[in-house]
Order: sequence, then structure tokens, then C-alpha cells
Amino acid sequence: MHHPVRRLEVEDLHSWYGESHILHGASLHVNQGEIVTLLGRNGAGKTTMMRTLMGIVQQRKGRAVLDGQDLLAMPAHHVARLGLGFVPEERGIFSSLNVLENLLLPPAFRPSGMALEQIYTLFPNLQGRDTTIGTRLSGGEQQMLAIARILRTGADFILLDEPTEGLAPVIVEDISRALGELKALGLTIILVEQNIRFAMANADRHYVMEQGRVVDEFSNEALQSNMAKINAYLGV
Repeated sequence: MHHPVRRLEVEDLHSWYGESHILHGASLHVNQGEIVTLLGRNGAGKTTMMRTLMGIVQQRKGRAVLDGQDLLAMPAHHVARLGLGFVPEERGIFSSLNVLENLLLPPAFRPSGMALEQIYTLFPNLQGRDTTIGTRLSGGEQQMLAIARILRTGADFILLDEPTEGLAPVIVEDISRALGELKALGLTIILVEQNIRFAMANADRHYVMEQGRVVDEFSNEALQSNMAKINAYLGV
């Protein structure tokens, strides 16, 4: 039997914002080179899962191990050195900086960081835009820039929070193509996504979160035949 290499193992993960208990014993795993989506209603804990893994949420207990390293035992700035990168929903583009300055701002934590040429091949929309101020970019271009910036740091396991939200279909296609290329390069990705069609077009497996727990899992092949169940989970 060929066993996939597990990059991430999360077991019985709990986390809190102050008094609010958000993750209630969530468990999941992600294999090397997989794209896995987290599905669920607003408030199910999907973004908190990502923020907890990154160490942004520090009140936490349980088990979260990336490539054999205990994520819960290390400060947030060490997590980036392991190659875990987070692209938040708000994207975090610096509005006063141009595209190139935005790209070069975070330090490259690892030598494997993507070269600018590679980034422009992946996201042709950013090519030749070096001196464009961040806020002059369209929403889709800002999303590409946010992903590109993380890739440049050397991250090879990317947490993407709602990358297609509010984007035009043609841009969603571009993001989809880029994810396919990243997967082909061997990157591992967790995706929080409301757009089921986008999730189905890109992911290998899907977890459903509800009230801070992972309550179900589907292979991509099984998603189509379980749409009634998925829609019930999502309240569609």
C-alpha cells in the first residue's frame, strides 16, 4: 500500500477568543500535495481553524502537528518558518505601497521562496504592475497579490480564506488555474470556500465544519452525489 505523507494532523483542537470557546475539539488531516476545503456556515469555525494553526489565536489546546513539529508549542513567527502561510479574507494589501513593495515586504523565511518571474508566470495580471499602488488593483488582482506575497516567503502549505469571494467569474477562473499550477508544483493547500463549484473544481477532499467541530468529510468524487446533505449542512 502506498501511504500518502501527512503534512498536517489536527486532533481534538480547541481554541478561544477571550471567553468565547470557538473550536470545540476539531480533527482533520491534510496529506502532502492535497487541496482540502473547509465548508460550513458563517461562524462554524473555519477561519478560526486557520488562525489557530497560524498561532494568531493563542488560547488553544489539543494537537496540531505540521511535518512532525508541534504547532501549539511554538510562537507564531516560527510557524511561518515551517512553510505555513496564511492569506486572510481581508487580504492585507498595504494600500500605500506599490505591487513590488507589497511583494517584497514580508521576509523570505525559506530559500525555496518563489522568484518574481515565477510569480508573474503564475499571475500574469501582476506582470508589469510593479509601480501600481496596491489599492489601485482590482479585487481579483489584490487576491493574486496576497497569494503571491505568501509564495515569495517560501511557504509551501497555504491557508486560503475565501479567495474567490466577490470576484468576477473570469478572475475566479484565473485563481482556479493558479491553484492547479501550485498543486502541480507540490504545494499543499487548505481552502475556506463558500463557492461549492470552485471547491469541486479544485479540491481533493472536503471537510464540513459545524459549531467548531469537523462533522463530516467527503472525497471530491463523493461530493456530487451528496449535494443534498451538503446543502443541508450549509443551510442553502
